Amino acid sequence: MKLCVLGAGAWGTALAVAYSADHDVTLWTRDAAHAALLTRARENARYLPGITLPENLRITAERAAALHGCDLALIVTPIAGLREALKAVAAAGTPAVLWACKGFEAGSGLLPHAVAEQELPAAVARGALSGPSFAIEVARGQPTAITVASKDLAFASRMAAELHSPRLRLYAQDDLTGVEVGGAVKNVLAIATGVCDGLGFGLNARAALITRGLAEIARLGEALGGHGITFMGLAGMGDLILTCTGDLSRNRRVGLMLAEGLSLAEVLDKLGHVAEGVSTAREAAALARRTGVDMPITRAVADVLDGRVSARDAAERLLARDPKVEQEAVLERADEADIAPLQSPRG
Repeated sequence: MKLCVLGAGAWGTALAVAYSADHDVTLWTRDAAHAALLTRARENARYLPGITLPENLRITAERAAALHGCDLALIVTPIAGLREALKAVAAAGTPAVLWACKGFEAGSGLLPHAVAEQELPAAVARGALSGPSFAIEVARGQPTAITVASKDLAFASRMAAELHSPRLRLYAQDDLTGVEVGGAVKNVLAIATGVCDGLGFGLNARAALITRGLAEIARLGEALGGHGITFMGLAGMGDLILTCTGDLSRNRRVGLMLAEGLSLAEVLDKLGHVAEGVSTAREAAALARRTGVDMPITRAVADVLDGRVSARDAAERLLARDPKVEQEAVLERADEADIAPLQSPRG
């Protein structure tokens, strides 16, 4: 299969490396100087140091040329670049696309599939790649399992079969909304977990935070039309656990630095990479308000990022919440009439 990977960050580069063994792959980066450097050095030293780029992997800054004649486009940009990439895919007449970006589009609050509905012709097959996956481990060929989700289960199953390998295993499913919500909100909860760890609250507190966070993901996901079982799988619990506990998690590192008392600007400057949870927290908190879904952890993270409270004060506020019966806390939501499944966050 001829693949075009749009985005030469860590995850895009890792997927390009992984799929070069079995497919004809072109990796696109928006910066011509970056493309020339990757071609010459055969290493993406800024985003994926220590990984040799296969000789058969083509690298270019010409997006139209990269997309020409490809069977599948993999969009692996931050979500801020998704709409632009989809426009390019549509213009190139690419027959199929998968996106691996996670979050809600800033301003519109849309999930990726809703952005795709606005930008792609109906004939273009589409879906999302999501799940517990650190780029460096995929690039090294370490075992990884992720989800390919599409409203068209036949397409998801075909992509899972085409892209599946013994070390990068893909599982198909049709709950696109649930998979995208899980992938988005887990980054917010990773920031919260980093704060918890940075404040020295301990492993018991971390376990409680992750568990309560999973309940928040499920409440929002179901309110938007996702299926509860999705959040027990790779794109829900699996991705949440990895991102909240793994030292490679950029969002967890954001939380750790916030707990040290650094400002958000200082955190992002030190991080040097995109942490999707920062923008997602605000959009998720706003969406929770509009849909009447209770998401106290997400709200607390948004308040910290916006400078309304300190990391410690937000943590103490969460600890001061009244106790509840656990089943009621898991299922707590507004009346069904207020949170019927939505076509899009603004819909």
